[in-house]
Amino acid sequence: MSNIPETGRTSRITIRLIVIQILVVSLLLTLGGRLWYLQIRNGDEYTAEAADNHIQQVIVPATRGSILDARGIPLADNQTRLVVSADRTDLMKMKDKGKRVLTRLAGVLGLKPEDVAAKVRLCDAKTPKPCWAGSPYQPIPITDEATTQQALQIRERAEDFPGITAEPMAVRRYPAPGGSNTAQVLGYLSPVTDDEITKAKDSRTPLMRSDEIGRNGLERQYDSALRGRAGVTRYEVDNLGRVIGKAKSDRAEPGSNVVTSIDARVQAIAERELDQAMKDARQEVDRNTGTTYKADAGAVVVMESKTGRVVAMASNPTYDPNVWVGGISAKDYQALTGKDSDYPLLNRAIQGQAAPGSVFKVISATASVNAGYSFRDKYNCSSSYSIGHQVFKNFESKGYGPIDLGRALEVSCDTVFYDLAYRQWQKDGGNNPKNPKDWFYRTAHQFGLGKPTGVDLPNEVRGRVPDRDWKKRYWEANKDTWCKQGRAADKGDYAAQIAKENCESFARMRAGDSVNYSIGQGDTLVTPIQMATIYSAISNGGTLYDPTVGKAVISPDGKRIREIAPKAHGKLPFDGKTRDQLDSALAGVATQGSAAWRFQGWPQNEIPMHAKTGTAEVAGKQTTSWFATYTKDFTIVMTISQGGTGSGASGPAVRKIYNALYGVDDKGKVDARKALLPRPEAGLPKIDKDGSIVAPHIDPPPSAPARKEEAQEE
Repeated sequence: MSNIPETGRTSRITIRLIVIQILVVSLLLTLGGRLWYLQIRNGDEYTAEAADNHIQQVIVPATRGSILDARGIPLADNQTRLVVSADRTDLMKMKDKGKRVLTRLAGVLGLKPEDVAAKVRLCDAKTPKPCWAGSPYQPIPITDEATTQQALQIRERAEDFPGITAEPMAVRRYPAPGGSNTAQVLGYLSPVTDDEITKAKDSRTPLMRSDEIGRNGLERQYDSALRGRAGVTRYEVDNLGRVIGKAKSDRAEPGSNVVTSIDARVQAIAERELDQAMKDARQEVDRNTGTTYKADAGAVVVMESKTGRVVAMASNPTYDPNVWVGGISAKDYQALTGKDSDYPLLNRAIQGQAAPGSVFKVISATASVNAGYSFRDKYNCSSSYSIGHQVFKNFESKGYGPIDLGRALEVSCDTVFYDLAYRQWQKDGGNNPKNPKDWFYRTAHQFGLGKPTGVDLPNEVRGRVPDRDWKKRYWEANKDTWCKQGRAADKGDYAAQIAKENCESFARMRAGDSVNYSIGQGDTLVTPIQMATIYSAISNGGTLYDPTVGKAVISPDGKRIREIAPKAHGKLPFDGKTRDQLDSALAGVATQGSAAWRFQGWPQNEIPMHAKTGTAEVAGKQTTSWFATYTKDFTIVMTISQGGTGSGASGPAVRKIYNALYGVDDKGKVDARKALLPRPEAGLPKIDKDGSIVAPHIDPPPSAPARKEEAQEE
């Protein structure tokens, strides 16, 4: 029998009961607090989430609108293909993360297992491309080129391919009508990312996980109009996933169609002639280096002179935009972005920057007149021009004696512009300026250089006008490096001497800077679209238009049409007299000046041609070819990097584009029946009652004939 007193035992039991009661009360209070938090504090939120657990959404992607040329011919549309996709969420639930399934799938599709695996890995800072940049919860396309037999194998053996689907889907297509690739203008699509979904959540055009969006070109610029709105079908399900009803659903709304000012026929010829001009240039020997020209890149712009609408825009090297459809392969991605690719994704018409050479002289001529120098006065076109101990040569060291500004433009005389720029530099105070007028730099800004033109394509670059402000910023950014390198100047190191000179310049606008600038050399950078905008403005009397590719946005049913009207952003800084003098001089370039040999036999009386040649020197590279031209209807500017002279490399191609536009044969006879576009396309394509746009048939252009012409320097 226990010796513990009864009172002690009772006391222990009482304490235990009290502890148990406290624990029970604590648990009840905790449970009650949690219930209050769930039902009162956050009740509405969890009620909504619980309801969502019983709603399953089925996304119906919207049909993306087409991109059409000016006559209604599709440049980008859609076609139905068998698409094989992988659900990454299902694959990640497997022990081997879906490796065996993807390997098995690769065997059916005839692909490499590593390529299929790369398709489903997520992009991050450490993951090499290609990879999946879209939402990880969205089905990831493996291929859009599956055959019917492959699709049947996947569907009939579903147990071998968990997480894999094979379904017919509408996918993007870039048909290249008549051979008009138009790659950099059109751009491409890729899947939407989670960040983009979040950012667009409260916008007028929210994004769905199934969406693809434009990444470049018109696909990006007009993405919200082209994309439409995905449909959502909502089903009510029980806790076992069985459908018990249908909730409110939203119908898919197809995207609108974008009609452009591009003419697919002219685009095809512009691309072909640019490519041929570059191939021809590579057969010519550069007299300075003794090697053939590299002609590594080029661009051409065909623009309506009176509106700024772009009729054709080509960039070379180019690529097939269809490689992005259904996900790009590692091989194709490397070909487009690797160091040896020459970067074909760049649209060099709006992103390629180079010194303009002599096509810049229309700006220097205007600046000279505005500074008080007469267009008709005589200026000495000597073979060279000396400033101190520095000698600046005329092109080919050829002199013409006393000539006016018009003739200086015709024969592209450098020394006339050297002299005018030097005189103005002296008037502005030389190395010690006091309130300089800076006519040559001010006029370039007034012509629209140093800023974007406003073209309706993304990622346009601004170029550069190396004025005093730029010189100051550039010097401040580089002075420490120059001064450090310049310490070795006393040892006879030429590079060190240049560095020392730059270090001690204190951002001065030196005489050599000004005379080089006057002929489009030095630190000046322009783009082909900028020069096309300038020359079209000279043609139309002085109005600078925003270049536009989009012409109208048309709703899927054809009932709503939003036309994109030409928009002016400025006027060239000359009066009517100066404009007419420039116009006459540029006509003289084509008839008796540096471009005359390229326009022999041209019907000048019927279709007055105006031109300016340019050959820009680039340190460490071969010369850049420029050719700027216009008629009353069209402006064409072509440039070829490391291509040689303006008239020599670009001239034949530009002439052939004009031949096609106006129907001019080799003898200079105009045949209206052969003219592709004798005048700009004024209206829009015909729209049927059902909203479809009627498009004419287009044949591919004839193959370019081989040509071998003797080069003539400017």
